[in-house]
Amino acid sequence: MLRICFLTAFALLLLQLPAATAQKPLIDSFPVRAFSIAAPNRENLDSFLVFIQKELAPRNINRLLLRVDYNYQFKSHPELIDTPFLSKQDVQQLVSTARKNGIEIIPQINLLGHQSWATKLGKLLRVYPQFDETPWIPIPEKYEWPNKDGLYCKSYCPLHPDVHAIVFDLMDELCDVFEAAAFHAGMDEVFYIGEDKCPRCGGRDKAELFAHELTLIRNRLATKNRSLWIWGDRLIDGKTTGIGMWEGSYNSTHRAIDMIPKDVVICDWHYERADKTAVYFAMKGFSVITCAWNRPAVAQQQVRDMAEFRQSATGALKGRFLGVMETVWSGVTPFLNGYYEKNKNNPQQPQPNTPWNTFKTMFPEK
Repeated sequence: MLRICFLTAFALLLLQLPAATAQKPLIDSFPVRAFSIAAPNRENLDSFLVFIQKELAPRNINRLLLRVDYNYQFKSHPELIDTPFLSKQDVQQLVSTARKNGIEIIPQINLLGHQSWATKLGKLLRVYPQFDETPWIPIPEKYEWPNKDGLYCKSYCPLHPDVHAIVFDLMDELCDVFEAAAFHAGMDEVFYIGEDKCPRCGGRDKAELFAHELTLIRNRLATKNRSLWIWGDRLIDGKTTGIGMWEGSYNSTHRAIDMIPKDVVICDWHYERADKTAVYFAMKGFSVITCAWNRPAVAQQQVRDMAEFRQSATGALKGRFLGVMETVWSGVTPFLNGYYEKNKNNPQQPQPNTPWNTFKTMFPEK
């Protein structure tokens, strides 16, 4: 009887342990434990290098996805350098610090979509306006959503004969300087593709266009034994699943999932609900990473789900569930200010749903 009482008490104690404590072994068992953020600039580079050493490494992060886009001092196409930018020497510091701490950097340039944001046209289309998939749609002085043009972000035309010579130069140069084994091409939230008024894309199947563009990028990377990572939303049927037009597709690109190489790594992002679409990608033959943002409770469930998928899947599927990623959709300085509680003069009450709280929940301190 005494032994039973002891075991019961011990079980109750385990149930009362903080969720983070219970999740430590779950996270540590994942092959990929990733953190994503906009690339630092020269002003916050030193602070970010410290963050890598003092925060990412102790929490066992092993992949660092940096959204660089055109904020690098490109030699191949200096006309596309955007400000602020990183120099080759800056990148070498990042690579050296990450490598010493067991972290692989994966650079990103948004390809296909996200060639504009709100009232600002991206650098590629500013310099090469002929690449615009929808040149008849102006960038507004004041942006609002929804709008009559359905403008979220501009896309480049995937069938323009000159676009790939340029974006592939940038991709190759960035991978070389980051000594990268993988490259992230973005390819999320592509609302403009195969538009009827485009002289090259008009009337073509949108899924085939998306698959063709993705395959071209993948094949270019494969020539140097590099792998392609993308966000997974355009491969989900947003209507049938009810997931919606942001985390899923409303323009039929989801059918491309059966047209693309299986060695593409899918970064499957869901921020408000812990949707179980990682299973869908794995069953389609893809390696998948579940991505969180700013809701700690959702992230906790996503970690538990990933652990369950890896534990209960068949042998064929098990290795495709790679792990989890915390995504930060701001620059380095705002994130570090929140992370280190430098906003204490803000009169607003502290908000639990932040990317830094989500990160700390997903990757507990050792």
